[in-house]
This record gives sequence, structure tokens and C-alpha cells, in this order.
Amino acid sequence: MTDKIIQEQIDYYRARASEYDEWFYRIGRYDRGDEIKERWFNEVNVVKQALQQVGQVEEILELASGTGIWTQELLNIGKKITAIDASEEVIEINRSKLNSPNVEYRQIDLFTWEPDAEYDLVFFSFWLSHVPPELLDFFLTKLYKSVRVGGQVFIVDSRLEHTSTANNHILIDDGSIYKSRKLNDGREFQIVKIYYHPDKLQNKLTQVGFQANVKQTDNYFIYANGTKF
Repeated sequence: MTDKIIQEQIDYYRARASEYDEWFYRIGRYDRGDEIKERWFNEVNVVKQALQQVGQVEEILELASGTGIWTQELLNIGKKITAIDASEEVIEINRSKLNSPNVEYRQIDLFTWEPDAEYDLVFFSFWLSHVPPELLDFFLTKLYKSVRVGGQVFIVDSRLEHTSTANNHILIDDGSIYKSRKLNDGREFQIVKIYYHPDKLQNKLTQVGFQANVKQTDNYFIYANGTKF
């Protein structure tokens, strides 16, 4: 079941590449009106400001780098970024959007990824929630190995909030980690989606070796900053 859902999840994000930005920028099916849009972007700015507090670093690894929404933020604090994603489609969008000589792209499935270097900062957004529970500890161990001593990890993910998804999609907190997602053309996929409580995420990061601080915005996001000592 795990292999099947992981492959379907990869297929979903490849197929969704051209419409992924609609979700983040609240366009089309994700536009729920000006008031909710303002609330969303205010909370995005809270997370962006927290990321800026990391300060200037030399080398950043971005996992599940997607279409470049956060890669462009990382360019403000890092001299060199290695951006990894399983989808060649989103990598091409990211590359064409940023057109930066300071970003190196690698197409790698993060479930088979093995760290081959250490970085000052490892960043990923809206990825941890897609890791099946039975693979979480293994992934976090690899994450820890990819951060150099004194380096940091920064994680952004989703809170369970019904206005964060498309207006023709209803979020149901039914206890299942398997969720259905639709594309604009109606195609439907099953993915893993886990909404973390701050205490659980902090415990997981602490167990693997990080000194971590986990926070939430009022409605939409959970974010964590951890240091490796």
C-alpha cells in the first residue's frame, strides 16, 4: 500500500505542476474572496519573516522544491541552493521562473534520496505531511545527516483549515491519512496528508537530535526551526 500511494502521490504532483501556484496564490478554485485571501497572505508573511530570521548562510538544501515559491525566498538568505524534487515538471517551472545561476536542480525521489553532503540550512515546505508514518523516522534521520553541526532546518506545512483548499473540495478530519485530491480537469488522486500538532512535531525533531521550536499561524500554517548541535 505504501509504495502504491507514494507513486500515486508523485503522479499527482507531476500532473498538478502547471496549476500548483493557483493554490498558493489563491487563484481559480482556491479564490475564496478578498477577506480570506488577505488572511492567507498575512500568515504567509509571518512564515517568511521567520525564515528571514535564519540569517545569511552559504549553502541551502531545499527538499521538494516545487515551483519555486520558496526557492525565491531562500535566494534572499543563501549564496547557493541545491533544489531537489521528484517531478521534472515542477523543476522546469522553478528553473524558468527563477533563472538563477545560484540554484542547482536535481530530480530525485525523496523516499529514495540519500544525503551526500551537509548544508547550513535544509528547508522544505508542505512535504512532511506527505510522508507516511512508517517512513517518518527514516526520513528525519536522513534529514539530520544532511545538516552540518551548527546548521539549521526550517519546515513549513499545513494546518487543517477548510478554507485552505479548493472551493469544490471539502476537508474532512476523519482520522485517515489517505486523502483524495482533484485537478482542475477532474482527475482524482489519493495522497498521504497528515496534519501535525506542534507538540508532536517538536518531539519528533528533538528525538532525532535537533533543538527545535515549533509555531503556528492563526489558521493556515505550522512551521518549525531547529538547530543541530
